Amino acid sequence: MEYVNPEGLRLDGRRFNEMRQIVAEVGVVSKADGSAVFEMGNTKVIAAVYGPREIQNKSLQKKNDHALVLCEYSMAQFSTGDRRRQKFDRRSTELSLVIRQTMEACILTELLPHSQIDIFLQVLQADGGTRSACINAATLALADAGIPMRDFAVSCSAGYLNSTPLLDLNYVEDSAGGADVTVGILPKLDKVTLLQMDAKLPMETFETVFALASEGCKAIAERIREVLQENTKQLEYRRAA
Repeated sequence: MEYVNPEGLRLDGRRFNEMRQIVAEVGVVSKADGSAVFEMGNTKVIAAVYGPREIQNKSLQKKNDHALVLCEYSMAQFSTGDRRRQKFDRRSTELSLVIRQTMEACILTELLPHSQIDIFLQVLQADGGTRSACINAATLALADAGIPMRDFAVSCSAGYLNSTPLLDLNYVEDSAGGADVTVGILPKLDKVTLLQMDAKLPMETFETVFALASEGCKAIAERIREVLQENTKQLEYRRAA
């Protein structure tokens, strides 16, 4: 199957370095301390943050008096065509851990001792890049909750198909059997917090794909800033009214 035509266009009409459309909104769950919806193309996830609050299980209290971050990732039964999916399967457990570790890298946990922060993520619609979308949604929800962060944690993927590096893979591209590299960064600090790949690549090719994913992360960080700035303007307008 040809994933990139001779004119350099992908199946959905994007060029190799173009991302899918990003739509995001904060404050979507009234009962949560912070929440957000984040869409990348046809992938849509919702994040809800509760805390900081008192630790529910004292045995989980860290000795270094940092906040405890817990994360739960799940997929809605209707998010894909596979209705046999279980809520707490092995992949969900793995992704919960990966996302938690990524968010711990950006949260200033030392400022919130003896407290707990719960992050709940649910994929409402899956079309590739759910891991990255969840990280981006979690960052927005944490900001909405007023959780102190050293920087935004943002994530994007890139792949290598038909001898071409491709930014922000959709499901068809992600399932094609090529290399898929998921990157998470703290853009202002220029630090990598997540790097996962599911196939081997020559070093030169990997560097190209990694750089492409990193540029995608920076574009997402800019979009997150815009969403938060717009939300701040709306709050100020309501207070003044």
